[in-house]
Amino acid sequence: MSPTSGEFDGNLRQAFRKETELLFATVLREDASVVEMLSADYTFVDERLARHYGLANVRGSRFRRVDAGEGRRGLLGHGSILTVTSAPNRTSPVKRGQWILANLLGVPPPPPPEGVETNLDQTAPAGAAPTTMRERLSRHMDDPSCAACHSLMDPLGFALENFDFIGQWRDAEGASPIDAHGVFVDGSALEGPAGLRLVLLEHSELFVQTFAERLLTYALGRALEPSDMPAVREIVRRAADDEYRMSALVLGIAESVPMQMRSKKGT
Repeated sequence: MSPTSGEFDGNLRQAFRKETELLFATVLREDASVVEMLSADYTFVDERLARHYGLANVRGSRFRRVDAGEGRRGLLGHGSILTVTSAPNRTSPVKRGQWILANLLGVPPPPPPEGVETNLDQTAPAGAAPTTMRERLSRHMDDPSCAACHSLMDPLGFALENFDFIGQWRDAEGASPIDAHGVFVDGSALEGPAGLRLVLLEHSELFVQTFAERLLTYALGRALEPSDMPAVREIVRRAADDEYRMSALVLGIAESVPMQMRSKKGT
């Protein structure tokens, strides 16, 4: 089903954005740990978004806080993230895995080598059985120039394959059951969205450091340089003593050397 078929529209797009904004606003207002953005067992929906997620007993356009359910906890259950990391008409485990590496773990993979085929749309010959996304991605694992990065990205994206390209839950891709398992780089098993979340929480210090880097970049109004990284590590180290609360990170940034030494022009 394509986004123009009525399942995806302007109201749903706005609801996706509102849901994510409200989660961040809640962590900020309640001075919670920033790790809650990965683990929150609640989300915010109006009737349109609740219907999209299959949540019952939500009526009207007012957003309200509800139980997210095990599979949709935290940012990785939000339609905003799941849609922006998909292709226009299908999921993209590569884009989802790449987004997680770059934005949650702070280790963005390099761009694909020149000349590599990146189109993984369904192209089964007439009469042939349709292939799943996992089967099509296996082509990249057969190419040594691709395998190094895809072995990191793809398992993260496969863990989210129960969510279709507009964030609705599914148990099958066509006639094939969804295979949402994978293995993290440290050998940990990734079993669907819940398993992925648990692994990310085990490495929450990487998420906090990435969050601190982005927040310091915003505060300074410039890209970070290698000379800024000791300050980032010190901000994270100090915030750990306060369970990575938002206020601890903001205070650490305000008191950091890059902020204290910033010129009037922000350079």
